[in-house]
Amino acid sequence: MKATAQVPLENFTDLLLDAICVVDRDGNFLYVSAASEKIFGYRPDEMIGRNMITFIHPGDRKRTLNAVNEIMAGEPKPHFENRYVRKDGSTAHIMWSARWSESDRVRVAVARDVTERKHAESLQAAIYAISDAANILGDLEGLFQRIHQVVDDLLCATNFVVAVYDAQMQGLDFPYQAHPFRSAPHVEALISSLLTDRVIHAGQSLLLTSDDLLSQFNEPISPDIANWLAVPIKSQNEVFGALLVLSSADHMRFSEQDMELLQFVAAQVATAMERKKIVLRLEHMAQYDQLTDLPNRTLFLDRLQTALRKAHRSRTRLAVLYLDLDKFKQVNDTYGHIVGDRLLQEVARRLTGCIRESDTVSRLGGDEFVVLLENIRQSGDVERVAGKIHLALSARYDFPGASFQIFTSIGTALYPDNGTSELELMSYADNAMYKTKKMSLSAEDGPRPPEGAGITDQALIRG
Repeated sequence: MKATAQVPLENFTDLLLDAICVVDRDGNFLYVSAASEKIFGYRPDEMIGRNMITFIHPGDRKRTLNAVNEIMAGEPKPHFENRYVRKDGSTAHIMWSARWSESDRVRVAVARDVTERKHAESLQAAIYAISDAANILGDLEGLFQRIHQVVDDLLCATNFVVAVYDAQMQGLDFPYQAHPFRSAPHVEALISSLLTDRVIHAGQSLLLTSDDLLSQFNEPISPDIANWLAVPIKSQNEVFGALLVLSSADHMRFSEQDMELLQFVAAQVATAMERKKIVLRLEHMAQYDQLTDLPNRTLFLDRLQTALRKAHRSRTRLAVLYLDLDKFKQVNDTYGHIVGDRLLQEVARRLTGCIRESDTVSRLGGDEFVVLLENIRQSGDVERVAGKIHLALSARYDFPGASFQIFTSIGTALYPDNGTSELELMSYADNAMYKTKKMSLSAEDGPRPPEGAGITDQALIRG
């Protein structure tokens, strides 16, 4: 029987797709198989003699050293994962099977490249995380914070900016930014310029290093934000913002794969933002009058209930003013509904100008409006506001093809004098308004101001 020829072990190990590595007690590579070049980007001779820690991603070094101590204490690690920085600066996700050989005083490990798997897992995790945030969180600020966490986990970039483009103002708004502008005050202007011109208007992603920024824009950049990656937030029809991540100089440079990943995240952000806008628009439509954009009856009653609870606790007073435009039907019949709608919009504008920001004006429907005045100190304050409204609404209205005056009847109810619930106050003010309206219209032929208008003992005013 013939003796089998001896074949060097390297002839076999160099054929493996996984890399075999032997590291001494201090962490220096003693042997690396040929697969290292495909996995790490380095030839074996470029790795042998160098310490393994210099190749490990900065974010994983501490965790890896802890695992090394456990391996050298006799605990094998069959499925340990960490990240290495390839020769081209990109990131490789590695799964290691490693153990310590006490007799040889070396660590022996097999490295398998699982970058594609980790990339797919990261995308899937991003889908779930952003989808959950979009469906659970009730505000965009919370959504952006959750997205920032996802991006930081994926790209190890704690500096994160969300920019939204305002087409009317032709400028950027930054609804979310976790970025130390204070470390480089000139950077904000550069960010706005680059995002507007090269990402949003061009609809293209942007990948820059500090060297690129210095050569292209003559801008020296702080080492803590040396690497930039920006992608557009876009729907099918428009680009309406951008995501920007920035990393420090000691972080590896962003790669094309990182760009692809952030583009994917931006697509999810775009969908979430569009969904949020639709929800907010529907909520607004449910709570606000479409013609005047004032709170509608539902929202007004909700605010009145809240104000009553507050007034009860603090023992303060509030007032409800119920308004109706006199002879409004004549305006519609004479000038048409377009002018009538413009009149209602102008009345809403004038009413809003007569009250404090803490007060509320609502359109109940038709030509009926109601005003909530909170924290009333004395009844004279209500009279002064009513008089101010009378003057504002009785001023002439000038529209294309129509110029006229119109006046209003106002009924007022005070808490707690005229009621302690929203229904009691609304009913009292409504009845008071109709009593005054009936008296004034029976005494005049058209929409002209009555003489001697003022507040009666029932808290009524006639314009």
